Amino acid sequence: MTTSFFPPQRTLMGPGPSDVSPRVLGALSRPTIGHLDPLFVQLMDEIKGLLQYAFQTNNELTLPISAPGSAGMEACFVNLVSPGDTVIVCQNGVFGGRMKENVERCGARAVMVEDAWGEPVSLDKVAAAFADHPEANTLAFVHAETSTGVRSDAEALCALARDNNALSIVDTVTSLAGIELKVDDWGADAVYSGTQKCLSCIPGISPVTFSQRAVERIQSREQKVQSWFLDMQLVMGYWGGSAKRAYHHTAPVNDLYALHESLVMLQEEGLENAFVRHQRNHHALVAGLEAMGLSMAVAAEHRLPQLNAVNIPDGVDDANVRSALLNDFNLEIGAGLGGLAGKTWRIGLMGFASSEHNVLGCLTALEAVLTREGASINASAALPAAQAHFSGQ
Repeated sequence: MTTSFFPPQRTLMGPGPSDVSPRVLGALSRPTIGHLDPLFVQLMDEIKGLLQYAFQTNNELTLPISAPGSAGMEACFVNLVSPGDTVIVCQNGVFGGRMKENVERCGARAVMVEDAWGEPVSLDKVAAAFADHPEANTLAFVHAETSTGVRSDAEALCALARDNNALSIVDTVTSLAGIELKVDDWGADAVYSGTQKCLSCIPGISPVTFSQRAVERIQSREQKVQSWFLDMQLVMGYWGGSAKRAYHHTAPVNDLYALHESLVMLQEEGLENAFVRHQRNHHALVAGLEAMGLSMAVAAEHRLPQLNAVNIPDGVDDANVRSALLNDFNLEIGAGLGGLAGKTWRIGLMGFASSEHNVLGCLTALEAVLTREGASINASAALPAAQAHFSGQ
């Protein structure tokens, strides 16, 4: 007979999902009410306001898509990109490639701006692409590339889009609540994220926000949006600001309880404090890794504090190390993707998982496993280096 599933207590320090706060898990267990219940509608309004705070925007069209970040991505593309459009797509990792797929499935042309994995998006290449393709009406890029741990200059890229009369579509799945993100100040037009990274919520919801310029394009479309479920004009009948909500789909009520709680926690901490916490823990982790003799895969000025790409030492078996960390220490870190598979580890310090306790625990476990694997490292050096950073020495 099949029995109930009880997972072990893992420490999730990979590229996502991240550790979920007990407060958020507790919110999930609250009584389910109807998705049109007046009390739930009130909660929806609170979630919208809290998301506006997280995104730093006053956009009216701000809401959580009832599906993971990939659906948020698709919502931005299917609503803004029409057949025959030209879209400049930046790729410096896995997720730029997914943007290209979305453009092509919308019947549009993707003009690729490619940079090496581990490098940020080149502003000069984007400017040249606009010069070569003045018909382009959209620029799509990833702010924080989860596959490489690289941050690109979202503010400058959004400015390039505006200067060329194009809208910007911005992937902030890993950046939201982890590093600075100012949707209104930067003039970003369509921005999507996920709940399972720096928000420390459960997977399965995608916060999105659309500027007024983006809304005007949606409203002026000549063709129907190819996805009924993700058509923003339909979804806003449910998520709009009026007291009367039109039924569109059955919202994941308990999941939205969890999102609300995670956003309340973010508001309590304050965005700036959350950014400082991520940076502090990142620098301590890097200090410990480098003291151990490991090297980082991304230049310091472009690193994401919440997603740390580490070069795997020569002669060390990637899968053996990750398996030992998981089985012996209940610690999950991520493998490299694409051309970086077997060459890097991705260590997440996202949201609730970004803590001094996790930094020190990860360094201890990694040192123990690498020593057992016979790696050439500086044993017993990592913890003192990280602790010195935490104590301000």
